[in-house]
Amino acid sequence: MKNELVDNTKNALKKPKKKRKWLWRIFKFFVWCFVAGLLFAIGVFAYYAKDLPSPGKLNKRQVVESTKIYDRTGDHLLYEIHGEEKRTAISIKDMGEVIKAATLSAEDQSFYQHHGIYFKSIARAAIYDLIGRHVSQGGSTITQQLIKNTVLTPEQTFTRKVKEVILAVELEQRFSKDEILEMYLNEIPYGSNAYGVQAAAQTFFGKDAKNLTLAEAALLASLPKAPTYYSPYGTNTDELEGRQKYVIDQLEKLGYITSEEAEGAKKVDIISEIRPFQESIQAPHFVMYVKDLLVNKYGEQQVEEGGMKVYTTLDWNKQQMADEAVKKGVASNAKYRASNAALVAIDPKTGQILAMVGSRDYFDKSIDGNVNVTIRDRQPGSSFKPYVYATAFKKGYTPNTTIFDVETNFGTKDQPYTPQNYSNKFSGPVKMKEALARSLNIPAVKTLYLAGVQNAINTAQSMGITTLKNPSRYGLALVLGGGEVKLIDHVGAFGTFATGGVRHDKTAILKITDSQGNVLDEYKNSSGEKVLDTEICAKIDSILSDNSLRSSVFGSNSPLRFDSRPVAVKTGTTNEWRDAWTVGYAPNLVAGVWVGNNDNAPMTAGADGVFVAAPIWREFMDKALSNMAIERFPEAKDEKVGKAVLDGTVQGEEKEVTVCKIKDGKYCLANDKCPSDKKKRGKSFFAAHSILYWVDKDNPRGEIPKQPQKDPQFSAWEKGVQKWAEKKELDVQDDLEECKSSDF
Repeated sequence: MKNELVDNTKNALKKPKKKRKWLWRIFKFFVWCFVAGLLFAIGVFAYYAKDLPSPGKLNKRQVVESTKIYDRTGDHLLYEIHGEEKRTAISIKDMGEVIKAATLSAEDQSFYQHHGIYFKSIARAAIYDLIGRHVSQGGSTITQQLIKNTVLTPEQTFTRKVKEVILAVELEQRFSKDEILEMYLNEIPYGSNAYGVQAAAQTFFGKDAKNLTLAEAALLASLPKAPTYYSPYGTNTDELEGRQKYVIDQLEKLGYITSEEAEGAKKVDIISEIRPFQESIQAPHFVMYVKDLLVNKYGEQQVEEGGMKVYTTLDWNKQQMADEAVKKGVASNAKYRASNAALVAIDPKTGQILAMVGSRDYFDKSIDGNVNVTIRDRQPGSSFKPYVYATAFKKGYTPNTTIFDVETNFGTKDQPYTPQNYSNKFSGPVKMKEALARSLNIPAVKTLYLAGVQNAINTAQSMGITTLKNPSRYGLALVLGGGEVKLIDHVGAFGTFATGGVRHDKTAILKITDSQGNVLDEYKNSSGEKVLDTEICAKIDSILSDNSLRSSVFGSNSPLRFDSRPVAVKTGTTNEWRDAWTVGYAPNLVAGVWVGNNDNAPMTAGADGVFVAAPIWREFMDKALSNMAIERFPEAKDEKVGKAVLDGTVQGEEKEVTVCKIKDGKYCLANDKCPSDKKKRGKSFFAAHSILYWVDKDNPRGEIPKQPQKDPQFSAWEKGVQKWAEKKELDVQDDLEECKSSDF
């Protein structure tokens, strides 16, 4: 028993020893891992640090070069992006506390606590590099931003991020926090050539930085994140105001200001306090359009400091013609309470933008003149109709296809949809070509139903329309402008008609070179993409250029008439006169005009596209085409398909029978039950029907439907036709049966 007790005691003593040995091994493993990691970090630091520039070179950096934007000839300078950096270095004591607080709230709330870097953002950058994702610049400290903007190249890679971190740590050791903040506020770009907070304060508010109000300081602090995007002179002022309010909220959250001060600052209409943009700039809307393209491709810093030369597609002569036509037209349209207009002209054979006027006056804040309406979504009114008719022609309908222009409820009893024509009159049976040329609304809605909403959208998008991405929103109102399009897209898409169905993507840049003259990008001629049959385009060309077809509505001498050369054109007007359009083309030039108010306020009743937009369009086209060759559209074939309703020869059937007059003014086929005094011989009956009686809408050239009433629109269309026939005093009963005794 004693021996057993001794053995058990020995075994018990052995177990803790084994456990301690196992824990010791784990401890040594982690120690070695830590040492290895530390050595690796030191090695990485040493590897990248050996060739790094000294933070002391902050004031010895190479002077940046401006990017120059030219017209297509290269002879006319349109604009210099940051031609010279407007900078006035001042001491941190002269900056004022409010701009310092606003900057820290917007860019680096822990500036006085960290040692130059955020470890979390570094770890994220490392992970992104390992998985092959783009390294974002978000999350950088003010110290890192200063390094990035002064002594490092702008590429966005993990290697540069490591260098940035090393230099940021070193900079923090060499300079105090106030010194770093002073350098940052004297260095950072605010856009519009203003570098440093003093230059920014003078540029945007005409005052010294130390005199900035809370609202002004919050706006300036909003700009460094994306100076071009948030530019007070750009098109994103709503987003700028949103960011300014965010900065104010952060100031309050961090205790720099009270809630009362925050609310007071938010109520300030800060955009209205911005000084007018006074730099030398030609074709400003086009220039800003090009600048956005450059920033999206090369990044903000490269565009602002890279010394590029950009040769654009702009035709300076046509641009001047466009400016003059818009200014003259807007002045004339004052009686319609239309304060603005926009114009785009494109070479349909290349897609090159030749002229762009985004508003009548870029610098007029009262009309939001800096907004480029050519790239904004607006309802096109009836100018959308050519896409719908082209889709119908693709499906097998013809320009001679006859449709009834009669009052029709396309909706339901509870939710009616009964569009009206501009004249509030109806034309009865009309051919599709007449309906399009005269811009009749009821036939257009019927044509869209026959063509198919999604099919029409597909056609428009294939031709260059980039909107209309939610088809369920539009329905049959789409053909009357129920969707929204961009003027620049609309003009480009009409250019596809001009080229016989070949779409050329829009382009604004011919060539880009760097500061050394090396070509970075260059336009290459393209054959385009065939998206529409040439014959369909010829049909549209023929309809829209035939003045006789539209003269009953627009008059024989409207601004749409061209005698010297073939020019196709379509107008459009939206509900409540909010938008007026004219878009037209010759084979070698396409242009479009929008007229209205940027705040979407309605114009005066009667501000139709032909009255307010067409004169501007006509003046530009007259001048622009005057020195261009006269080219003609391909001739459309006058085809006969062998189906009466598609060939424009029938909408009903005439027949003569002997009838007997019965109750309710109706008739039955006469027989021996009919009293002789009620018989009528040779009575003519006109069996009037809508097109849905004669065709299957999805196969119009096929057999006549045996049960047309199955079409959900059949009853409504038939009802409209019957009412029209009754008003014309036509007998429309076509279901005659033999007389019965009960009929009398």
